[in-house]
Amino acid sequence: MRVCESKRPQEKLPFMNFKKKKSFVIYIITLLLSVSVLIQSSFPALAAPEEEPLNEVDQAAQERLLLPVQTNDLAAWPTGPAVTAQSAILMEADTGTVLYAKNIHEELYPASTTKMLTCLVAVEQCAMNETVNFSYEAVSAVPGDGSNMGMDAGEYLSMEECLYGIMVASANEVANAVAEHVAGSLDGFAEMMNQKAAELGCQNTHFVNANGLHSDDHYTSAYDLALIARAYFQNDVLRRIGNTPSYHFIPSAGQPDDFYKTNKHKLITGEYPYEGIIGGKTGYTDPAGQTLVTGCEQAGMRLICVVMLENAPAQFEDTMTLFDYGYQNFVKAGIADNDTLHIISNSSFFYTGNDIFGNSSPILSIAPGDYVILPNMASFNDLTSKIDYEAADLEKNEIAEISYYYHDNLIGSGKIVFSSRSTHTYEFNSSDEPVTGRPDNVIFINIKLLIIIISSIAAVTILILILHSVFYSRQDYRHGRQRKKQIRRDRRLNRRERRLAKRKRKRRRR
Repeated sequence: MRVCESKRPQEKLPFMNFKKKKSFVIYIITLLLSVSVLIQSSFPALAAPEEEPLNEVDQAAQERLLLPVQTNDLAAWPTGPAVTAQSAILMEADTGTVLYAKNIHEELYPASTTKMLTCLVAVEQCAMNETVNFSYEAVSAVPGDGSNMGMDAGEYLSMEECLYGIMVASANEVANAVAEHVAGSLDGFAEMMNQKAAELGCQNTHFVNANGLHSDDHYTSAYDLALIARAYFQNDVLRRIGNTPSYHFIPSAGQPDDFYKTNKHKLITGEYPYEGIIGGKTGYTDPAGQTLVTGCEQAGMRLICVVMLENAPAQFEDTMTLFDYGYQNFVKAGIADNDTLHIISNSSFFYTGNDIFGNSSPILSIAPGDYVILPNMASFNDLTSKIDYEAADLEKNEIAEISYYYHDNLIGSGKIVFSSRSTHTYEFNSSDEPVTGRPDNVIFINIKLLIIIISSIAAVTILILILHSVFYSRQDYRHGRQRKKQIRRDRRLNRRERRLAKRKRKRRRR
């Protein structure tokens, strides 16, 4: 007999519970999103705030940031950073190689960076101890809100103090007084400035005053400012003055006040610390915006950075960015150490024996101080070159100039010169005094002078031989004529004697 089994309730599978839980979660999320949408539509103030539009100044900066960088279009050239300056350049000071270029030939207003050329012209024309008088015109020509250091008409300073006033205090009335002192008038000095700018190679520059106060006819370019800065930093006095963070003006007979002036260039004062800064100049007017010129030297490479039409404090930040770009992506390479194409080195005939110990050098060589600026990824073998014989200065023993290019971009030049051993040569002269600096145990010879002396001796010897030959030829000619006459006389005597002898024989026969 079978016992009937009771039916047990069927157990629910686990995945069925999971599906229900998942549906419940989705339902809750959907409900919350719906509530959120209803709340945002009912209360707009609770919605996410929209971004505020940029003001006019920031909008202009963003537009400048998008302007193209011309050096980024060069083949195999390191890509440069984007900066908010309207125009910017990074130049290697000694070779003039342009490492970074953004609108570098655009004519813009320089503001007080003009004063670098003012000081350059002044230091070339004047001594540092000359007295500079302040006229009424020099002081009154500066507007009340213009940069000044409070000089009054009738006061005076030394030229050196004036240069500190111009570069550290950016004093407009001091620039005017220096201009009058150098040229006699403000307009005359502006003409001198334009002449100097042209000599330096500036092509987009015209100045009408010495201080950089705004004028529509007072303009330059980033490239031209870099050329002016190259010449400025080559002068030791100006480089020292232009890198002064603060200067103390003490009372004197020329002016009664005791005061300090602090440089506005924050890379010079250290407010923006950067290694190797060697000086520079700030500039600002409303039309010009922030303009900055700065020099820097690291690892023996000197760079010049110019930024024009910036917003503060971006002029300092962009300058440091461009210096970082230059020092991280480029190196110096000595031409004499790397160029094997243009120097004759396989024949002893082309060498000079400058001393008795056989320490000779090639007659033709590349000047040892010449070099090029190479991108880090490049080598000297990647360069092409062009030789220009007309660019050489024969008075400096130069034969030719070699220009070097990296993908058609000029990166430096070198001079082919006569013997590189140009120091400590012995001069043949009447003085018994030794040449200064000549070692006592080595005899050095001036090869060119020796050749001239030998050539002169040879010429005199040849002339003496020619005269000797002519003289003795005439003597031989005279002796020959006399000998012929004597022979003829002897012959006549012999014939006469023979006739007489014949007559005597005939007589005897008879």
